Amino acid sequence: MDFCPKCGAVLVQKKTREGCPRCSYTAKGKIKICSSEKIEDKGEGIEVIKKDVQAFPIVSEKCKKCGHDKAYFWTVQTRSGDEAETKFFRCVKCEHTWREYR
Repeated sequence: MDFCPKCGAVLVQKKTREGCPRCSYTAKGKIKICSSEKIEDKGEGIEVIKKDVQAFPIVSEKCKKCGHDKAYFWTVQTRSGDEAETKFFRCVKCEHTWREYR
């Protein structure tokens, strides 16, 4: 997109050249041809990681199964919207999962 150097308006394409709709400026010798470019597929692949990776924060919470003192946690709204969410914990050591209601 080109702009008029005199008044700053957007130049519109006329039959043989571009011209300003506000003033008498014409861009001599500038002929713009609108064409679509074909984008070719370069065949470059995208590496997909198939391993399910999730990052959960670790807190100090004692596991009820093995007694380890670190656990991952996440929250889910399991009941109606006006009630507190449910906090789930998973032990870092034995991967035992439990929940805490509020």
